[in-house]
Amino acid sequence: MIFTCNHCPYAQAVWPRTIELYNKVKDRGINFVAINPNAANPNYPEDSVEKMKEYVDKLGIPFPYLVDETQEVAKKFNAQCTPDIYLYNSDKKLVYHGRFDDNWKDSNAVKSKDLENAIINLLEGKEISNNQYPSIGCSIKWVK
Repeated sequence: MIFTCNHCPYAQAVWPRTIELYNKVKDRGINFVAINPNAANPNYPEDSVEKMKEYVDKLGIPFPYLVDETQEVAKKFNAQCTPDIYLYNSDKKLVYHGRFDDNWKDSNAVKSKDLENAIINLLEGKEISNNQYPSIGCSIKWVK
């Protein structure tokens, strides 16, 4: 589960990598869902539902990209930024909460594919490191 949006440069940078990772693991029983907690904020028109639909078409997002209209889902998960990533096992236990990788700006400079490593370890029944780095991104645009 990824709390994300359209306008944030951090989120924009990892969208293609997220889609690539999804395509790599989807046939192994891993599901992705993206949730936009900013769509209800009129101060961020780039994150509107209409723009989300355009973004899905533009990027070819192959998994659900949902709207958190009331921002209650983001609040319940204590999501802080976009992107903010949560990986659950089949028992619905949180096994990873952190960054996508170690270089949001340049996919060619990535040395640690944190989310991918966690997914592969989960699939292979290996331990997932407790050394998890927090997500880096734009703050969620809370509607007061």
